[in-house]
Amino acid sequence: MLSLKQLFLLNTAQTSSSPKLLEIERSEGMYLFSPEGKRYMDLISGFAVSNLGHRHPKVVQAIKDQLDRFMHITVFGEYVQAPQVKLAEKLSTLLPENLSSVYFVNSGAEATEGALKLAKRFTNRSEIIAFDKAYHGSTHGALSVMGNEQYKQAYRPLLPDIRFIKLNDPGALDWITENTAAVILETIQGEAGIRVPDLDYLKALRKRCSEKGALLILDEIQAGFGRTGKLFAFEHFGIVPDVLLLAKGMGGGMPIGAFIASKEIMGVLKENPILGHITTFGGHPVSCAASLATLETILEEELIAQVPEKEKLFRDLLKHPKIKEIRGKGLMLGIDLGGFSRVEQVSNYCQDKGLIIDWFLHYDGALRLAPPLIISEAEIREACQIILEAIELTD
Repeated sequence: MLSLKQLFLLNTAQTSSSPKLLEIERSEGMYLFSPEGKRYMDLISGFAVSNLGHRHPKVVQAIKDQLDRFMHITVFGEYVQAPQVKLAEKLSTLLPENLSSVYFVNSGAEATEGALKLAKRFTNRSEIIAFDKAYHGSTHGALSVMGNEQYKQAYRPLLPDIRFIKLNDPGALDWITENTAAVILETIQGEAGIRVPDLDYLKALRKRCSEKGALLILDEIQAGFGRTGKLFAFEHFGIVPDVLLLAKGMGGGMPIGAFIASKEIMGVLKENPILGHITTFGGHPVSCAASLATLETILEEELIAQVPEKEKLFRDLLKHPKIKEIRGKGLMLGIDLGGFSRVEQVSNYCQDKGLIIDWFLHYDGALRLAPPLIISEAEIREACQIILEAIELTD
């Protein structure tokens, strides 16, 4: 009989020729467990998904309660479903007034796709401006605004009228004109190795978009739901987007995403043509119930207030001559080691020692730190000790 790993390689589509083949049987809180019982501390939260850790009791209970009521009913937007309505209402009370209309989807890439369509439809323009080293998903439209040609060249032609500029370059803002439908930017760039916009730059970007009638789309698919020390990362910069993208940490481990705008902007999807954007499973009631429980728990347990202190502890402990820089905000950090060889050695050593860590798609010279917000001081100290041991052993 074939093992589970052999079946994985035989029947499950592969995205690389060298998968980790780390078999996980169960998870709880900060930890993943192998069939043999080996425990792994998760420092990447399933790529910024498990902000409450794995299988948080309140999220699990919300899922069970919703399963006892109903699951899928019909196409999004036709029936009034309490989990959707309650989640949208809760989000609207926590966001600025102009972000009051929520369109639920299944993933971050879908949120990107919906937002790009929305911007074109609302402005009647076609040009989109995106950023070097940006990542907004891997579907065709999202790939079009990815700022790395290596991952795009095999799939061209992609969407036309896409322009790319560099982050924190004020001169490049002149590219935003009356022809621009939208500018799409990760509030904090993730796969670029964690790059934080300058405060003045982001304010100037907001001003330029407003002057030229272009929508500002902020992608907080990785940065949202408390990860940076604010519920939403744009709160650090004193600006408000026209469209906000959410996913990953939104669902507490369940698949869900959203693009959010004003009623005026979102209203263009209702007519000419009707059903301007549809999704069969968007706003799935079980995912919405999990998301509402996640959001309420993050707020009730005051986890966001703890993030800056936890960030400081990571920064204080992770001091080593081979660390070039630590970039980021809150628990969205990149440890720059200057090259992939060192990053790979550290990642492999950490996995052997029961610590899950990873790197970035567009910058493989840095380690990704995105642990669940529930990580304790003792766990931070344990993790940092292992990371430092690994760095010390690198070439």
